[in-house]
Amino acid sequence: MFIPMNWHKTSLEISTRGKGLHDFTDSVQAQLKNWEVREGMCFLFLQHTSASLVMSENWDPTARADMEIFMERLVPEKDSWYTHELEGPDDATSHIRAMLTDTSLSIPVDEAKLSLGTWQGIYLFEHRARPHQRKVLMRVLSMD
Repeated sequence: MFIPMNWHKTSLEISTRGKGLHDFTDSVQAQLKNWEVREGMCFLFLQHTSASLVMSENWDPTARADMEIFMERLVPEKDSWYTHELEGPDDATSHIRAMLTDTSLSIPVDEAKLSLGTWQGIYLFEHRARPHQRKVLMRVLSMD
């Protein structure tokens, strides 16, 4: 049996206010709706080395705060051994934090919705102190 498949692609622009988790689940879901994708697979890829993509709880804001504090404690700024500070004191730490997390996510699409768990959301984790415009490539392979 032949099942036709189609590729859909776009870039999502995510504005950050500086360090922290920025939920963009609704933007991804809205693009799926725009494309009228019912079944398939959504691939997200971040083209940056000082930010990352994470999937985490998006219901209770204290979970987000805990993750942000954890990352600050795990990779603290201004440690004496950092040498990469070309763009400021958060230069080395932003790259280390991005290395510890992901720059891509894959999410199934079922019945026109991302197949996320009840409390799951998609976040861009900004590791830089100043605001940025980040680009996330969105690719969807759909079975139409």
